[in-house]
Amino acid sequence: MKYLVGISRIIVGLLFIISGLIKLNDPVGFAFKLQDYFAPEVLDLGFLVPYALLIAIFVVIFEVLVGVALLLGYLKKFTMWALLLMIVFFTFLTFYSAYFNKVTDCGCFGDAIPLTPWESFSKDIVLLVLILILFFGQKYIQPIFTKGVRSITIFASFVVCLGITYFVLLHLPIIDFRPYKIGANITEGMTVPEGAPAPVYEYKWKFDINGEEKIITTNGDYPQVDGELIDTETKMIQEGYAPPIHDFTIERDGEDYTTQFLNEENLVVIIAYSLGNTEKDGYRSVKKVTDEALKNGYNVIGLSASSQEMTDKLTEEYKLNFKFYFCDETTLKTIVRSNPGILELDRGTIKQKLHWTDANKLELPVVKNAKPKLDLSLKQRLDSIAIQDQKYRKLMQSRSLEERKKLGESMGLSEAEYSGDLSQMQSVLDSVNMIFVEKYFIEKGYPGKSVVGAESSLVAWNVLQHNPDKIPLYLPLVKKAATDGEIPKTSAAMMEDRYLMMEGKPQVYGTQGMSYDDERGSFIWPIENAEAVNERRAEAGFEDTIEEYAKVLFGDDFVYEPRSIKEINQQ
Repeated sequence: MKYLVGISRIIVGLLFIISGLIKLNDPVGFAFKLQDYFAPEVLDLGFLVPYALLIAIFVVIFEVLVGVALLLGYLKKFTMWALLLMIVFFTFLTFYSAYFNKVTDCGCFGDAIPLTPWESFSKDIVLLVLILILFFGQKYIQPIFTKGVRSITIFASFVVCLGITYFVLLHLPIIDFRPYKIGANITEGMTVPEGAPAPVYEYKWKFDINGEEKIITTNGDYPQVDGELIDTETKMIQEGYAPPIHDFTIERDGEDYTTQFLNEENLVVIIAYSLGNTEKDGYRSVKKVTDEALKNGYNVIGLSASSQEMTDKLTEEYKLNFKFYFCDETTLKTIVRSNPGILELDRGTIKQKLHWTDANKLELPVVKNAKPKLDLSLKQRLDSIAIQDQKYRKLMQSRSLEERKKLGESMGLSEAEYSGDLSQMQSVLDSVNMIFVEKYFIEKGYPGKSVVGAESSLVAWNVLQHNPDKIPLYLPLVKKAATDGEIPKTSAAMMEDRYLMMEGKPQVYGTQGMSYDDERGSFIWPIENAEAVNERRAEAGFEDTIEEYAKVLFGDDFVYEPRSIKEINQQ
Protein backbone atom coordinates (compact mmCIF):
# COMPACT_ATOMS: atom_id res chain seq x y z
CA MET A 1 0.00 0.00 0.00
CA LYS A 2 2.86 2.33 0.82
CA TYR A 3 4.38 1.96 -2.64
CA LEU A 4 0.97 2.20 -4.30
CA VAL A 5 0.29 5.48 -2.49
CA GLY A 6 3.74 6.77 -3.41
CA ILE A 7 3.27 6.03 -7.11
CA SER A 8 -0.27 7.48 -7.09
CA ARG A 9 1.01 10.61 -5.32
CA ILE A 10 3.57 11.30 -8.05
CA ILE A 11 1.19 10.56 -10.94
CA VAL A 12 -1.72 12.62 -9.55
CA GLY A 13 0.49 15.52 -8.45
CA LEU A 14 2.26 15.81 -11.80
CA LEU A 15 -0.98 15.45 -13.78
CA PHE A 16 -2.65 18.25 -11.83
CA ILE A 17 0.39 20.51 -12.23
CA ILE A 18 0.77 19.79 -15.95
CA SER A 19 -2.97 20.14 -16.62
CA GLY A 20 -3.11 23.40 -14.65
CA LEU A 21 -0.05 24.91 -16.34
CA ILE A 22 -1.33 24.04 -19.82
CA LYS A 23 -4.62 25.81 -19.08
CA LEU A 24 -2.76 28.64 -17.33
CA ASN A 25 -0.90 29.19 -20.60
CA ASP A 26 -4.30 30.00 -22.17
CA PRO A 27 -6.84 31.02 -19.48
CA VAL A 28 -8.98 32.85 -22.06
CA GLY A 29 -9.40 29.60 -24.00
CA PHE A 30 -10.36 27.76 -20.81
CA ALA A 31 -12.87 30.53 -20.06
CA PHE A 32 -14.46 29.95 -23.49
CA LYS A 33 -14.74 26.24 -22.58
CA LEU A 34 -16.42 27.13 -19.28
CA GLN A 35 -18.90 29.28 -21.18
CA ASP A 36 -19.78 26.17 -23.20
CA TYR A 37 -20.55 24.34 -19.96
CA PHE A 38 -22.57 27.30 -18.62
CA ALA A 39 -24.75 27.37 -21.77
CA PRO A 40 -28.53 26.78 -21.39
CA GLU A 41 -28.39 23.44 -23.22
CA VAL A 42 -25.66 22.10 -20.86
CA LEU A 43 -25.67 23.23 -17.20
CA ASP A 44 -27.86 26.30 -17.74
CA LEU A 45 -25.72 28.57 -15.53
CA GLY A 46 -25.94 31.69 -17.65
CA PHE A 47 -25.41 33.99 -14.65
CA LEU A 48 -21.82 32.69 -14.42
CA VAL A 49 -20.88 33.58 -18.02
CA PRO A 50 -19.66 37.13 -17.17
CA TYR A 51 -17.34 35.63 -14.54
CA ALA A 52 -16.01 32.78 -16.71
CA LEU A 53 -12.50 34.24 -16.98
CA LEU A 54 -12.19 34.84 -13.22
CA ILE A 55 -13.45 31.33 -12.51
CA ALA A 56 -11.03 29.90 -15.09
CA ILE A 57 -8.05 31.67 -13.50
CA PHE A 58 -9.04 30.55 -9.99
CA VAL A 59 -9.58 26.91 -11.03
CA VAL A 60 -6.29 26.52 -12.92
CA ILE A 61 -4.17 28.21 -10.24
CA PHE A 62 -5.87 26.12 -7.55
CA GLU A 63 -5.25 23.01 -9.66
CA VAL A 64 -1.52 23.74 -9.86
CA LEU A 65 -1.24 24.54 -6.14
CA VAL A 66 -3.09 21.36 -5.13
CA GLY A 67 -0.70 19.34 -7.30
CA VAL A 68 2.33 21.02 -5.71
CA ALA A 69 0.84 20.59 -2.22
CA LEU A 70 0.33 16.85 -2.83
CA LEU A 71 3.95 16.35 -3.90
CA LEU A 72 5.17 18.34 -0.90
CA GLY A 73 2.77 16.74 1.59
CA TYR A 74 1.49 20.21 2.51
CA LEU A 75 -1.86 20.50 4.44
CA LYS A 76 -2.50 16.81 3.84
CA LYS A 77 -6.16 16.60 4.88
CA PHE A 78 -7.19 19.76 3.03
CA THR A 79 -5.32 18.63 -0.08
CA MET A 80 -6.94 15.17 -0.02
CA TRP A 81 -10.47 16.58 0.31
CA ALA A 82 -9.78 19.18 -2.38
CA LEU A 83 -8.54 16.49 -4.77
CA LEU A 84 -11.45 14.19 -4.05
CA LEU A 85 -14.13 16.85 -4.44
CA MET A 86 -12.54 18.17 -7.64
CA ILE A 87 -12.23 14.77 -9.29
CA VAL A 88 -15.78 13.77 -8.30
CA PHE A 89 -17.10 16.98 -9.87
CA PHE A 90 -14.95 16.63 -13.00
CA THR A 91 -15.94 12.96 -13.40
CA PHE A 92 -19.61 13.86 -13.23
CA LEU A 93 -19.08 16.71 -15.71
CA THR A 94 -17.19 14.62 -18.26
CA PHE A 95 -19.71 11.77 -17.99
CA TYR A 96 -22.57 14.22 -18.50
CA SER A 97 -20.83 15.74 -21.54
CA ALA A 98 -19.99 12.34 -23.03
CA TYR A 99 -23.32 10.65 -22.42
CA PHE A 100 -25.44 13.55 -23.65
CA ASN A 101 -22.82 14.73 -26.21
CA LYS A 102 -22.99 18.30 -24.91
CA VAL A 103 -19.36 19.52 -25.02
CA THR A 104 -17.12 17.69 -27.47
CA ASP A 105 -13.82 18.60 -25.75
CA CYS A 106 -13.57 18.98 -21.98
CA GLY A 107 -10.56 21.30 -22.19
CA CYS A 108 -8.69 19.27 -19.52
CA PHE A 109 -5.37 19.81 -21.30
CA GLY A 110 -6.42 22.80 -23.40
CA ASP A 111 -5.49 22.62 -27.07
CA ALA A 112 -2.27 20.77 -26.28
CA ILE A 113 -3.95 17.36 -25.89
CA PRO A 114 -7.53 17.43 -27.19
CA LEU A 115 -9.62 14.59 -25.75
CA THR A 116 -12.97 13.22 -26.81
CA PRO A 117 -15.71 13.26 -24.13
CA TRP A 118 -15.36 9.52 -23.43
CA GLU A 119 -11.55 9.78 -23.31
CA SER A 120 -11.92 12.58 -20.76
CA PHE A 121 -14.32 10.49 -18.69
CA SER A 122 -11.97 7.49 -18.80
CA LYS A 123 -9.07 9.68 -17.70
CA ASP A 124 -11.11 10.99 -14.76
CA ILE A 125 -12.10 7.44 -13.72
CA VAL A 126 -8.41 6.49 -13.53
CA LEU A 127 -7.66 9.66 -11.56
CA LEU A 128 -10.61 8.96 -9.24
CA VAL A 129 -9.21 5.52 -8.45
CA LEU A 130 -5.73 6.94 -7.78
CA ILE A 131 -7.11 9.72 -5.58
CA LEU A 132 -9.22 7.23 -3.60
CA ILE A 133 -6.03 5.26 -2.98
CA LEU A 134 -4.42 8.47 -1.71
CA PHE A 135 -7.46 9.40 0.36
CA PHE A 136 -7.61 6.10 2.19
CA GLY A 137 -3.84 5.80 2.43
CA GLN A 138 -3.13 9.26 3.80
CA LYS A 139 -0.97 7.92 6.62
CA TYR A 140 1.62 6.88 4.02
CA ILE A 141 1.90 10.43 2.63
CA GLN A 142 4.86 11.95 4.42
CA PRO A 143 5.79 15.62 3.94
CA ILE A 144 9.13 16.50 2.40
CA PHE A 145 11.31 19.46 3.38
CA THR A 146 10.65 21.53 6.46
CA LYS A 147 7.35 23.29 7.12
CA GLY A 148 8.92 26.65 6.25
CA VAL A 149 10.32 25.44 2.93
CA ARG A 150 6.95 23.88 2.04
CA SER A 151 5.15 27.16 2.77
CA ILE A 152 7.65 29.20 0.77
CA THR A 153 7.36 26.73 -2.17
CA ILE A 154 3.57 27.00 -2.18
CA PHE A 155 3.74 30.81 -2.02
CA ALA A 156 6.36 30.92 -4.78
CA SER A 157 4.21 28.64 -6.95
CA PHE A 158 1.26 30.99 -6.39
CA VAL A 159 3.33 34.04 -7.39
CA VAL A 160 4.63 32.28 -10.52
CA CYS A 161 1.06 31.35 -11.50
CA LEU A 162 -0.07 34.95 -11.05
CA GLY A 163 2.87 36.17 -13.14
CA ILE A 164 2.09 33.75 -15.97
CA THR A 165 -1.59 34.77 -15.84
CA TYR A 166 -0.74 38.47 -15.98
CA PHE A 167 1.62 37.97 -18.91
CA VAL A 168 -0.67 35.86 -21.10
CA LEU A 169 -3.69 38.09 -20.48
CA LEU A 170 -1.77 41.20 -21.56
CA HIS A 171 -0.11 39.46 -24.48
CA LEU A 172 -0.88 36.02 -25.94
CA PRO A 173 -0.29 32.41 -24.81
CA ILE A 174 3.40 31.62 -24.33
CA ILE A 175 3.03 28.41 -26.35
CA ASP A 176 0.42 28.31 -29.12
CA PHE A 177 -1.06 24.82 -29.50
CA ARG A 178 -3.77 25.85 -31.94
CA PRO A 179 -3.79 25.22 -35.71
CA TYR A 180 -3.45 28.99 -36.26
CA LYS A 181 0.01 29.32 -34.71
CA ILE A 182 2.68 31.43 -36.36
CA GLY A 183 4.07 29.61 -39.39
CA ALA A 184 0.87 27.66 -40.06
CA ASN A 185 -0.81 27.92 -43.44
CA ILE A 186 -4.60 28.27 -43.21
CA THR A 187 -5.27 26.82 -46.66
CA GLU A 188 -3.20 23.72 -45.91
CA GLY A 189 -4.95 23.40 -42.55
CA MET A 190 -8.31 23.20 -44.30
CA THR A 191 -7.17 20.58 -46.82
CA VAL A 192 -7.89 16.86 -46.51
CA PRO A 193 -4.72 15.05 -47.65
CA GLU A 194 -4.95 12.45 -50.40
CA GLY A 195 -5.53 8.98 -49.01
CA ALA A 196 -6.83 10.26 -45.66
CA PRO A 197 -9.29 7.86 -44.01
CA ALA A 198 -12.93 8.55 -44.87
CA PRO A 199 -15.75 8.15 -42.35
CA VAL A 200 -17.34 4.71 -42.12
CA TYR A 201 -21.11 4.47 -41.80
CA GLU A 202 -23.36 1.60 -40.83
CA TYR A 203 -26.71 1.36 -42.63
CA LYS A 204 -29.64 -0.56 -41.23
CA TRP A 205 -32.17 -1.31 -43.96
CA LYS A 206 -35.65 -2.32 -42.86
CA PHE A 207 -37.53 -4.38 -45.47
CA ASP A 208 -40.98 -5.88 -45.69
CA ILE A 209 -40.35 -9.38 -47.05
CA ASN A 210 -43.51 -11.38 -47.60
CA GLY A 211 -45.28 -9.49 -44.81
CA GLU A 212 -42.43 -9.91 -42.37
CA GLU A 213 -40.06 -7.09 -41.28
CA LYS A 214 -36.38 -7.82 -41.64
CA ILE A 215 -33.36 -5.60 -40.90
CA ILE A 216 -30.19 -5.98 -42.98
CA THR A 217 -26.99 -4.19 -41.96
CA THR A 218 -24.40 -3.01 -44.51
CA ASN A 219 -21.65 -0.38 -44.76
CA GLY A 220 -23.38 1.43 -47.58
CA ASP A 221 -24.22 -1.03 -50.33
CA TYR A 222 -27.90 -1.47 -51.07
CA PRO A 223 -28.92 -5.01 -50.07
CA GLN A 224 -29.89 -7.39 -52.82
CA VAL A 225 -33.26 -8.28 -51.31
CA ASP A 226 -36.63 -9.00 -52.87
CA GLY A 227 -38.83 -6.87 -50.68
CA GLU A 228 -40.21 -3.39 -50.02
CA LEU A 229 -37.89 -0.91 -48.28
CA ILE A 230 -39.61 0.54 -45.21
CA ASP A 231 -36.93 2.60 -43.50
CA THR A 232 -33.17 3.19 -43.28
CA GLU A 233 -31.07 4.15 -40.26
CA THR A 234 -27.56 5.55 -40.69
CA LYS A 235 -24.90 5.60 -37.98
CA MET A 236 -21.26 6.70 -38.15
CA ILE A 237 -19.17 3.91 -36.65
CA GLN A 238 -15.77 5.40 -37.44
CA GLU A 239 -14.92 9.05 -37.99
CA GLY A 240 -12.80 10.01 -40.96
CA TYR A 241 -9.94 12.48 -41.10
CA ALA A 242 -10.99 15.93 -39.91
CA PRO A 243 -8.78 18.83 -41.02
CA PRO A 244 -7.49 20.91 -38.09
CA ILE A 245 -8.99 24.10 -39.56
CA HIS A 246 -12.65 24.28 -40.48
CA ASP A 247 -15.40 26.91 -40.53
CA PHE A 248 -12.89 29.52 -41.74
CA THR A 249 -14.57 31.81 -44.25
CA ILE A 250 -14.33 35.47 -45.22
CA GLU A 251 -17.68 36.84 -46.37
CA ARG A 252 -19.35 40.16 -47.03
CA ASP A 253 -22.67 41.05 -48.65
CA GLY A 254 -23.32 37.38 -49.44
CA GLU A 255 -20.02 36.92 -51.33
CA ASP A 256 -17.18 34.59 -50.33
CA TYR A 257 -13.73 36.19 -50.35
CA THR A 258 -11.87 33.36 -48.60
CA THR A 259 -9.81 32.18 -51.56
CA GLN A 260 -9.04 35.73 -52.67
CA PHE A 261 -7.56 36.85 -49.36
CA LEU A 262 -5.79 33.55 -48.60
CA ASN A 263 -3.95 33.94 -51.92
CA GLU A 264 -2.95 37.53 -51.20
CA GLU A 265 0.54 38.60 -50.22
CA ASN A 266 1.18 41.22 -47.54
CA LEU A 267 -2.21 41.13 -45.83
CA VAL A 268 -2.88 42.52 -42.35
CA VAL A 269 -6.00 41.18 -40.63
CA ILE A 270 -7.65 42.78 -37.61
CA ILE A 271 -9.74 40.26 -35.67
CA ALA A 272 -12.58 41.39 -33.41
CA TYR A 273 -14.73 38.33 -32.83
CA SER A 274 -17.46 40.25 -31.00
CA LEU A 275 -17.89 44.00 -30.87
CA GLY A 276 -20.22 43.64 -27.89
CA ASN A 277 -17.30 43.02 -25.52
CA THR A 278 -14.33 44.20 -27.54
CA GLU A 279 -11.60 46.33 -25.94
CA LYS A 280 -12.38 49.78 -27.32
CA ASP A 281 -9.01 51.14 -26.20
CA GLY A 282 -7.36 48.76 -28.64
CA TYR A 283 -8.65 50.53 -31.74
CA ARG A 284 -6.46 53.56 -31.27
CA SER A 285 -3.43 51.29 -31.60
CA VAL A 286 -5.14 49.37 -34.41
CA LYS A 287 -5.72 52.56 -36.40
CA LYS A 288 -2.10 53.60 -36.01
CA VAL A 289 -0.62 50.30 -37.22
CA THR A 290 -3.15 49.77 -40.02
CA ASP A 291 -2.60 53.27 -41.39
CA GLU A 292 1.12 52.52 -41.38
CA ALA A 293 0.51 49.15 -43.05
CA LEU A 294 -1.49 50.77 -45.85
CA LYS A 295 1.26 53.32 -46.43
CA ASN A 296 3.84 50.54 -46.63
CA GLY A 297 1.92 48.68 -49.34
CA TYR A 298 -0.09 46.16 -47.31
CA ASN A 299 -3.77 45.42 -47.74
CA VAL A 300 -5.81 45.55 -44.52
CA ILE A 301 -9.14 43.89 -43.67
CA GLY A 302 -11.08 43.17 -40.50
CA LEU A 303 -12.80 39.94 -39.46
CA SER A 304 -15.73 39.89 -37.05
CA ALA A 305 -18.81 37.83 -36.25
CA SER A 306 -20.78 40.99 -35.42
CA SER A 307 -23.28 42.53 -37.82
CA GLN A 308 -22.20 44.79 -40.65
CA GLU A 309 -24.12 47.65 -39.00
CA MET A 310 -21.98 47.28 -35.87
CA THR A 311 -18.69 47.01 -37.77
CA ASP A 312 -19.59 50.02 -39.94
CA LYS A 313 -20.37 52.01 -36.80
CA LEU A 314 -17.02 51.01 -35.25
CA THR A 315 -15.19 51.91 -38.47
CA GLU A 316 -16.84 55.32 -38.49
CA GLU A 317 -16.22 55.95 -34.78
CA TYR A 318 -12.50 55.22 -34.88
CA LYS A 319 -11.92 56.41 -38.49
CA LEU A 320 -10.52 53.04 -39.50
CA ASN A 321 -9.32 52.78 -43.08
CA PHE A 322 -10.44 49.21 -43.78
CA LYS A 323 -13.61 47.14 -44.04
CA PHE A 324 -14.76 44.28 -41.84
CA TYR A 325 -15.76 40.90 -43.26
CA PHE A 326 -17.76 38.18 -41.54
CA CYS A 327 -16.23 35.04 -40.03
CA ASP A 328 -17.53 32.48 -37.51
CA GLU A 329 -17.12 33.68 -33.90
CA THR A 330 -15.73 30.40 -32.56
CA THR A 331 -13.15 30.34 -35.36
CA LEU A 332 -12.05 33.90 -34.58
CA LYS A 333 -11.75 33.09 -30.86
CA THR A 334 -9.54 30.15 -31.82
CA ILE A 335 -7.29 32.21 -34.09
CA VAL A 336 -6.22 34.80 -31.52
CA ARG A 337 -6.98 35.26 -27.83
CA SER A 338 -7.35 39.00 -28.13
CA ASN A 339 -10.32 41.18 -29.04
CA PRO A 340 -9.05 42.95 -31.12
CA GLY A 341 -6.07 40.96 -32.31
CA ILE A 342 -3.67 41.45 -35.20
CA LEU A 343 -2.39 39.01 -37.85
CA GLU A 344 -0.04 39.30 -40.79
CA LEU A 345 -0.76 36.81 -43.58
CA ASP A 346 1.28 35.99 -46.66
CA ARG A 347 -0.63 33.70 -49.05
CA GLY A 348 -2.48 32.21 -46.10
CA THR A 349 0.60 31.67 -43.93
CA ILE A 350 0.53 33.38 -40.52
CA LYS A 351 3.69 35.48 -40.24
CA GLN A 352 2.86 37.52 -37.15
CA LYS A 353 0.17 37.34 -34.46
CA LEU A 354 -0.18 39.98 -31.76
CA HIS A 355 -2.38 41.10 -28.90
CA TRP A 356 -3.62 44.66 -29.39
CA THR A 357 -1.41 45.78 -26.48
CA ASP A 358 1.60 44.74 -28.57
CA ALA A 359 0.44 46.50 -31.74
CA ASN A 360 3.57 48.66 -31.74
CA LYS A 361 5.66 45.48 -32.14
CA LEU A 362 4.12 44.68 -35.52
CA GLU A 363 6.96 44.65 -38.05
CA LEU A 364 5.82 45.84 -41.48
CA PRO A 365 8.70 46.86 -43.76
CA VAL A 366 7.83 48.70 -46.95
CA VAL A 367 6.73 46.22 -49.61
CA LYS A 368 8.92 46.12 -52.71
CA ASN A 369 7.14 47.49 -55.78
CA ALA A 370 4.21 48.42 -53.57
CA LYS A 371 1.34 50.41 -54.95
CA PRO A 372 1.59 54.20 -54.43
CA LYS A 373 0.84 55.46 -50.95
CA LEU A 374 -2.84 55.87 -50.37
CA ASP A 375 -4.53 59.12 -49.50
CA LEU A 376 -5.78 57.89 -46.11
CA SER A 377 -7.63 61.09 -45.32
CA LEU A 378 -9.62 60.82 -48.57
CA LYS A 379 -10.11 57.07 -48.07
CA GLN A 380 -11.49 57.70 -44.60
CA ARG A 381 -13.90 60.32 -45.94
CA LEU A 382 -15.05 58.03 -48.77
CA ASP A 383 -15.55 55.09 -46.37
CA SER A 384 -17.71 57.36 -44.26
CA ILE A 385 -19.67 58.39 -47.36
CA ALA A 386 -20.12 54.69 -48.25
CA ILE A 387 -21.92 54.14 -44.95
CA GLN A 388 -24.13 57.19 -45.50
CA ASP A 389 -24.82 56.02 -49.06
CA GLN A 390 -26.56 52.90 -47.72
CA LYS A 391 -27.92 54.30 -44.46
CA TYR A 392 -31.63 54.51 -45.29
CA ARG A 393 -31.55 52.15 -48.28
CA LYS A 394 -31.13 49.21 -45.90
CA LEU A 395 -34.19 50.34 -43.98
CA MET A 396 -36.18 50.75 -47.20
CA GLN A 397 -35.62 47.05 -47.94
CA SER A 398 -37.27 46.00 -44.67
CA ARG A 399 -40.28 43.76 -45.19
CA SER A 400 -42.20 44.95 -42.11
CA LEU A 401 -42.36 47.78 -39.59
CA GLU A 402 -41.02 45.45 -36.91
CA GLU A 403 -38.03 44.52 -39.06
CA ARG A 404 -37.41 48.20 -39.84
CA LYS A 405 -37.55 49.10 -36.15
CA LYS A 406 -35.13 46.33 -35.16
CA LEU A 407 -32.67 47.27 -37.92
CA GLY A 408 -32.98 50.99 -37.14
CA GLU A 409 -32.24 50.43 -33.46
CA SER A 410 -29.24 48.23 -34.29
CA MET A 411 -27.93 51.12 -36.42
CA GLY A 412 -28.35 53.52 -33.49
CA LEU A 413 -31.12 55.53 -35.19
CA SER A 414 -33.89 57.33 -33.36
CA GLU A 415 -37.54 56.42 -33.88
CA ALA A 416 -38.02 59.63 -35.87
CA GLU A 417 -35.26 58.56 -38.25
CA TYR A 418 -36.26 54.96 -38.95
CA SER A 419 -39.99 55.69 -39.13
CA GLY A 420 -39.77 58.89 -41.22
CA ASP A 421 -39.69 59.50 -44.96
CA LEU A 422 -36.71 57.26 -45.73
CA SER A 423 -36.62 58.11 -49.43
CA GLN A 424 -36.47 61.84 -48.75
CA MET A 425 -33.81 61.47 -46.04
CA GLN A 426 -31.66 59.28 -48.30
CA SER A 427 -32.09 61.74 -51.15
CA VAL A 428 -30.68 64.51 -48.96
CA LEU A 429 -27.66 62.36 -48.07
CA ASP A 430 -27.12 61.46 -51.74
CA SER A 431 -27.04 65.14 -52.66
CA VAL A 432 -24.58 65.98 -49.88
CA ASN A 433 -22.33 63.06 -50.83
CA MET A 434 -22.38 64.15 -54.48
CA ILE A 435 -21.20 67.63 -53.57
CA PHE A 436 -17.99 66.20 -52.08
CA VAL A 437 -17.43 63.66 -54.86
CA GLU A 438 -18.09 66.16 -57.63
CA LYS A 439 -15.64 68.61 -56.13
CA TYR A 440 -12.96 65.90 -56.17
CA PHE A 441 -13.87 64.93 -59.75
CA ILE A 442 -13.34 68.49 -60.91
CA GLU A 443 -10.12 69.09 -59.00
CA LYS A 444 -8.29 65.74 -59.21
CA GLY A 445 -10.23 63.25 -61.31
CA TYR A 446 -11.62 59.89 -60.25
CA PRO A 447 -10.41 58.56 -56.81
CA GLY A 448 -9.43 55.04 -57.89
CA LYS A 449 -7.60 52.20 -56.19
CA SER A 450 -4.14 53.76 -56.53
CA VAL A 451 -5.42 56.69 -54.46
CA VAL A 452 -7.79 55.08 -51.92
CA GLY A 453 -7.27 51.34 -52.39
CA ALA A 454 -9.44 48.72 -54.08
CA GLU A 455 -11.85 48.55 -51.14
CA SER A 456 -12.83 52.21 -51.45
CA SER A 457 -12.38 52.73 -55.19
CA LEU A 458 -16.08 52.24 -55.99
CA VAL A 459 -17.50 54.62 -53.41
CA ALA A 460 -17.54 57.54 -55.86
CA TRP A 461 -19.09 55.25 -58.48
CA ASN A 462 -21.94 54.36 -56.11
CA VAL A 463 -22.54 58.00 -55.25
CA LEU A 464 -22.71 58.87 -58.96
CA GLN A 465 -25.13 55.97 -59.57
CA HIS A 466 -27.45 57.44 -56.97
CA ASN A 467 -27.31 60.87 -58.61
CA PRO A 468 -28.29 59.88 -62.18
CA ASP A 469 -28.59 63.48 -63.38
CA LYS A 470 -24.80 63.74 -62.99
CA ILE A 471 -23.97 60.57 -64.94
CA PRO A 472 -23.88 62.22 -68.40
CA LEU A 473 -21.35 64.73 -67.10
CA TYR A 474 -18.94 62.30 -65.43
CA LEU A 475 -19.37 59.06 -67.42
CA PRO A 476 -16.20 59.83 -69.50
CA LEU A 477 -14.26 60.15 -66.21
CA VAL A 478 -15.57 56.75 -65.03
CA LYS A 479 -14.70 55.09 -68.36
CA LYS A 480 -11.17 56.53 -68.21
CA ALA A 481 -10.76 55.20 -64.65
CA ALA A 482 -11.73 51.73 -65.88
CA THR A 483 -9.30 51.96 -68.83
CA ASP A 484 -6.53 52.99 -66.41
CA GLY A 485 -7.29 50.04 -64.12
CA GLU A 486 -8.51 52.23 -61.28
CA ILE A 487 -11.93 50.52 -61.12
CA PRO A 488 -13.26 47.29 -62.69
CA LYS A 489 -14.28 47.54 -66.34
CA THR A 490 -17.59 45.96 -65.39
CA SER A 491 -18.45 49.01 -63.29
CA ALA A 492 -17.90 51.40 -66.17
CA ALA A 493 -19.91 49.09 -68.45
CA MET A 494 -22.87 49.11 -66.06
CA MET A 495 -22.85 52.89 -65.80
CA GLU A 496 -22.61 53.29 -69.59
CA ASP A 497 -25.59 50.96 -70.04
CA ARG A 498 -27.58 52.87 -67.46
CA TYR A 499 -26.84 56.17 -69.18
CA LEU A 500 -27.92 54.78 -72.57
CA MET A 501 -31.14 53.42 -71.10
CA MET A 502 -31.89 56.80 -69.50
CA GLU A 503 -31.42 58.35 -72.94
CA GLY A 504 -33.81 55.82 -74.49
CA LYS A 505 -31.02 54.22 -76.51
CA PRO A 506 -29.90 50.57 -76.84
CA GLN A 507 -27.35 49.50 -74.23
CA VAL A 508 -24.02 47.87 -75.02
CA TYR A 509 -23.41 45.16 -72.41
CA GLY A 510 -26.93 44.12 -71.39
CA THR A 511 -26.59 45.00 -67.70
CA GLN A 512 -29.91 46.85 -67.37
CA GLY A 513 -33.31 45.23 -67.04
CA MET A 514 -36.87 46.48 -66.51
CA SER A 515 -39.85 45.00 -64.68
CA TYR A 516 -43.51 46.06 -64.88
CA ASP A 517 -46.61 44.72 -63.18
CA ASP A 518 -48.63 44.94 -66.42
CA GLU A 519 -48.51 43.04 -69.72
CA ARG A 520 -45.02 44.37 -70.45
CA GLY A 521 -43.57 42.10 -67.73
CA SER A 522 -39.80 41.80 -67.22
CA PHE A 523 -37.17 42.15 -69.92
CA ILE A 524 -33.58 43.09 -70.63
CA TRP A 525 -33.40 46.61 -72.07
CA PRO A 526 -32.69 46.52 -75.83
CA ILE A 527 -29.05 45.83 -76.75
CA GLU A 528 -27.14 47.24 -79.71
CA ASN A 529 -25.96 44.38 -81.93
CA ALA A 530 -27.34 41.82 -79.49
CA GLU A 531 -25.79 38.91 -81.41
CA ALA A 532 -22.30 39.95 -80.22
CA VAL A 533 -23.21 41.02 -76.68
CA ASN A 534 -21.58 38.01 -75.00
CA GLU A 535 -18.26 38.80 -76.66
CA ARG A 536 -18.47 42.38 -75.42
CA ARG A 537 -19.43 41.19 -71.94
CA ALA A 538 -16.40 38.89 -71.81
CA GLU A 539 -14.08 41.71 -72.92
CA ALA A 540 -15.51 43.94 -70.16
CA GLY A 541 -14.83 41.28 -67.53
CA PHE A 542 -18.31 39.79 -67.02
CA GLU A 543 -18.12 36.07 -66.25
CA ASP A 544 -21.69 35.19 -67.28
CA THR A 545 -23.52 35.37 -70.59
CA ILE A 546 -26.55 37.58 -71.18
CA GLU A 547 -28.76 34.48 -70.93
CA GLU A 548 -27.30 33.55 -67.53
CA TYR A 549 -27.41 37.12 -66.29
CA ALA A 550 -31.09 37.47 -67.24
CA LYS A 551 -31.90 34.47 -65.02
CA VAL A 552 -30.02 36.12 -62.14
CA LEU A 553 -32.19 39.23 -62.56
CA PHE A 554 -35.58 37.65 -63.18
CA GLY A 555 -35.39 34.03 -61.99
CA ASP A 556 -34.38 30.62 -63.32
CA ASP A 557 -37.49 30.31 -65.46
CA PHE A 558 -36.81 33.52 -67.38
CA VAL A 559 -35.78 33.09 -71.03
CA TYR A 560 -33.89 35.99 -72.58
CA GLU A 561 -35.32 37.33 -75.82
CA PRO A 562 -33.76 40.38 -77.49
CA ARG A 563 -36.04 43.37 -77.95
CA SER A 564 -35.71 46.53 -79.99
CA ILE A 565 -36.30 50.14 -78.98
CA LYS A 566 -39.22 50.23 -81.40
CA GLU A 567 -40.88 47.29 -79.62
CA ILE A 568 -40.39 48.93 -76.24
CA ASN A 569 -41.86 52.23 -77.41
CA GLN A 570 -44.94 50.50 -78.85
CA GLN A 571 -45.79 48.77 -75.59
